[in-house]
Amino acid sequence: MPSAEMPTTLSSETNYRSNDLQSLAPPPAKKVCMDEMLQKYCGEFGQWQLKHFTLTGLAWVFVAFHTMVMIFADHEPHWRCLAGSAGSGCTATAGNVCGLKPGSWEWVGGRGATTVSEWGLDCGDIFKVGLVRAFFFVGWMIGGGVFGHLSDSFLGRKRTLGVVCALNAIFGCLTALSPNNWIYVLLRLLTGFSTGGVGLCAYVLASEPIGPKKRGAVGMSSFYFLAGGIALLSGIAYIFQTWRYLYVASSIPSFLYIVLVLPFLSESPRWYLVRGRVTEAMKLMSAIASSNGKHLPNDVFLALDEEANKDSSSYHDENSNNECLENKGPHVASIVDLVRSPITRVRLLIVVALNFLGALVYYGLSLNVVNLKINLYLNVMLNAMGEMPAFVITTMLLDRFGRKPLTAATMWFSGFFCLMGSLMKNVGVWKVVRMVCGVLGIFGMAGTYNLLFIYTTELFPTVVRNVALGCSTQAAHMGAILAPFVVIFGDGYHLRYSQHAG
Repeated sequence: MPSAEMPTTLSSETNYRSNDLQSLAPPPAKKVCMDEMLQKYCGEFGQWQLKHFTLTGLAWVFVAFHTMVMIFADHEPHWRCLAGSAGSGCTATAGNVCGLKPGSWEWVGGRGATTVSEWGLDCGDIFKVGLVRAFFFVGWMIGGGVFGHLSDSFLGRKRTLGVVCALNAIFGCLTALSPNNWIYVLLRLLTGFSTGGVGLCAYVLASEPIGPKKRGAVGMSSFYFLAGGIALLSGIAYIFQTWRYLYVASSIPSFLYIVLVLPFLSESPRWYLVRGRVTEAMKLMSAIASSNGKHLPNDVFLALDEEANKDSSSYHDENSNNECLENKGPHVASIVDLVRSPITRVRLLIVVALNFLGALVYYGLSLNVVNLKINLYLNVMLNAMGEMPAFVITTMLLDRFGRKPLTAATMWFSGFFCLMGSLMKNVGVWKVVRMVCGVLGIFGMAGTYNLLFIYTTELFPTVVRNVALGCSTQAAHMGAILAPFVVIFGDGYHLRYSQHAG
């Protein structure tokens, strides 16, 4: 006779088997955004990010080389009266050579020392010096937009950085072979075009794998490489005092970067995510966590900010793990997406205005060292050294006072010392005082410029971040385009021209 307890026993065994199957099932998948994954699982700034940031930041040195080389290559060198020219009117007290008779004077260092001495870009042609500098920034403005878009598209951050570094090296070396001023202008335009992409790609590639709490301070440290590059360029220019050799010496390091450094860089995980390549993004995030001594759980997956927020409170079935790892279509944004939203539209207008004014002052002060009539190599180095404390102080105060108040304060600081310097004569001891005002002006504006780059990055979502940075970079270099002409007119160009015409 069958036992009455048989159905109960079978029911219990069925429940046990069901529980066993549930315990073997994969845990529910959880979608998180990039910042949350860095904070909770991978580490915001560990060994992996430090190595990646250092190697990427080296590209800023070459931005400094190709930008500030014009200070040394295009300045007006010293001149002296020739022996036996006493009756020609050539005296050591003459302010410039515009009123002197040809053959009564010569350039110190020879005719090929700078472009000014080689091609006679003095007196009535001094405006051509401002023109070549302006065209460099025109190229930078165009390149910032073009390469900003390419780095967001199929090419990616890393490959775009390699392309622009190669172009920089090629155009820089070709510049040394310029047969005349107009070919020189064209090659500087092309160099500016490629340089515009170097800083943009290097900054984004370095900062995107860093956690949100560390991104501001670490991102600002990128500009140590820029200031260090300017100081290093002063030493290189002191060794190579002929402009053609200087261009070659400042361009070769870009080739070395491509060969020795670029292979050790990783693509941005954010770019992988935005392009829909979730598998590659997860592999890279797992590598970051492992290198930092962290563990990335198998049930955590990357998602865009909007997707992560939408699904943050929901769980998924056993098929959701595979769904999270599926590669999806790329999310490509344009400037239309920026201006469509009222919030991002207003932010973009403010950022564009601030970057325009900041660049006008920063590059104006940097290029104005030729007007101070003090040792050029020392002055450029002091300006570069003056930038570094600005980065330290703004980094320390960044989270305490916030981006907006700190940006306003540094702009006021720079403006005050620019005004003081403009009221002083460039004679005697006032030369030194004026130089100090210039260094302090650089100090304040370097802090502003640094903050604006960080501020712009944090104000816009991932999908349109590089588009916004491209727009702000273009605006900044519209200000930089005007800066060389401010420097030329600040050196009394109108007086030189009138002397030449007379």
